[in-house]
Amino acid sequence: MKSTTTLAAMMLAVAALTTGCASNNYPQSTDYSTRADASTYGTIDSIQVVRVDDSTSGAGAVAGGLIGALAGNQIGSGSGRTAATAAGAIGGAVVGNQVEKSRNAPHEVYQVSVRLDNGDYRTVNQDSIYDLRVGSRVRMVDGRIYRY
Repeated sequence: MKSTTTLAAMMLAVAALTTGCASNNYPQSTDYSTRADASTYGTIDSIQVVRVDDSTSGAGAVAGGLIGALAGNQIGSGSGRTAATAAGAIGGAVVGNQVEKSRNAPHEVYQVSVRLDNGDYRTVNQDSIYDLRVGSRVRMVDGRIYRY
């Protein structure tokens, strides 16, 4: 029973770590709201569609392995339980890795280049651009671009 409790605690710790790390990992600057107005307003210079390929971090395999080991540990007793735990860990790791791969599948985003009023250039990746066009006046807030 103690090994089950320890395994459950490890699983919760990994789940807490991986949940906090789940994000879209394409570059975005998010410090615009603290700068002067001249650095938050600008004009769109260019818009391009780019393909972002987020690779797996291994967190899905680890979490899946822990869950599979916990489930396998509930089956049988003695050496059968050990075999079931190992099989569950391997199967869970494979499934967890596949889930993470499908979640991080390559996708297209809009890469918007903005010439700010203070002369700086910023490039931001967004999943949609709504009514934004080259030459539109925009405001940058928290790493996103909005029509002004």
